[in-house]
Amino acid sequence: MDRRTLLGLAEAATPGAAAAAPAAASTSPARETIRKRYFPDVVLQAHDGRELRFYEDLIKDRVVTLNFMYVNCADGICPITTHKLLHVQKQLKPRVGRDIFMYSITLDPERDTVAALKKHARSHGAGPGWLFLRASSQDTELLRRKLGFSSRDPVLDAKKENHAAMIRYGNEPRQLWAMTNGFASPEVIARAIRWVAEKPATRAA
Repeated sequence: MDRRTLLGLAEAATPGAAAAAPAAASTSPARETIRKRYFPDVVLQAHDGRELRFYEDLIKDRVVTLNFMYVNCADGICPITTHKLLHVQKQLKPRVGRDIFMYSITLDPERDTVAALKKHARSHGAGPGWLFLRASSQDTELLRRKLGFSSRDPVLDAKKENHAAMIRYGNEPRQLWAMTNGFASPEVIARAIRWVAEKPATRAA
């Protein structure tokens, strides 16, 4: 299995199929249980200089996309995924920054400073509603594991170069969460995100 597929694929599915399986019924106790299990409210720094809480400021009551990346990616996976996400952002305009939000979190916070993330966002043409983020090394590892971007094989998971081109997306208030491959077409990814973003009454059967 190559490094592009070794992480997260056990949980991944095609976007439409993945989005069709809600995590739990939309009740307050269930939502709180999911929050505690998967969304630690750690502090992150955004490329625009703001300090933000992961759950309270970034996830709560929102439709979001999440991926992990390196500014200096050794194997070229991250630039491809970022390029795909740029086209996803274009597909979703003008909703990005209004009711859909995109987050890319660095796996190398010691090297990827706020200034480096700002330059990276600018160089890729990221628009409003898409934040590049960094946390402490400890909190980055916590988020990576909580969000399902880790391998069940501890030997593979210990190698920092083994990172997956995966994108998690979801609707937090409705508890709809899924993951898809970052190498999928932007049209397919955007369609899946729209699916989880729609209100039940407006969905096609």
